Amino acid sequence: MSEPIADRRETREVLDHTDIWRGRIVGIVAEHIDLGGGTPILREWVDHPGAVAIVAMDPDERIALLNQYRHPVNASLWEIPAGLLDHDGEDYLAAAARELAEEADLGARDWHVLADIFCTPGGSNESLRVYLARDLEVVEHDFERVEEEAEMELRWVSLDDAIAAVMEGRIHSPSATVGILAAAQARAAGYQGLRAADSPWMR
Repeated sequence: MSEPIADRRETREVLDHTDIWRGRIVGIVAEHIDLGGGTPILREWVDHPGAVAIVAMDPDERIALLNQYRHPVNASLWEIPAGLLDHDGEDYLAAAARELAEEADLGARDWHVLADIFCTPGGSNESLRVYLARDLEVVEHDFERVEEEAEMELRWVSLDDAIAAVMEGRIHSPSATVGILAAAQARAAGYQGLRAADSPWMR
């Protein structure tokens, strides 16, 4: 019987590294790497701090969706609460709890992992952990929403309606798409077998 498929960490020799540009959040780097074929290859990619996203689900299996303007794609997208890690090595669960409070005024007593992804592995090292948060409560905080976040609209949508929105091409956010479909699979399994919130992964 063959082994189950699984991604694995693998490192190839980096012959040189150049920081092409560094912005407030991300940078662009260039590296020549040796794949063992004799001729080094050049790869340029976006260096990203990593992010978290949260499917916040109430007892009626409605999930919190936020509408936010995203300038690079010139669109207002329906997304799940999400955000960047604030600093190198920040705990992903702590970041998720912070983002859920700041974006949706919510806390959660029950956390599990739904999915771990590399968002654009051919061009970025951005890692994203998507959580399922349940047993919700309203929380107070002193975070002030500014810029695009100041005009976010929050709407509670049934999981079935959210699934339909993904399948009909009405939702385009990668974190929302992955989170909604993973939540659908979790529900189909009776929410059994979900990974613990602090499970290790390939970030």
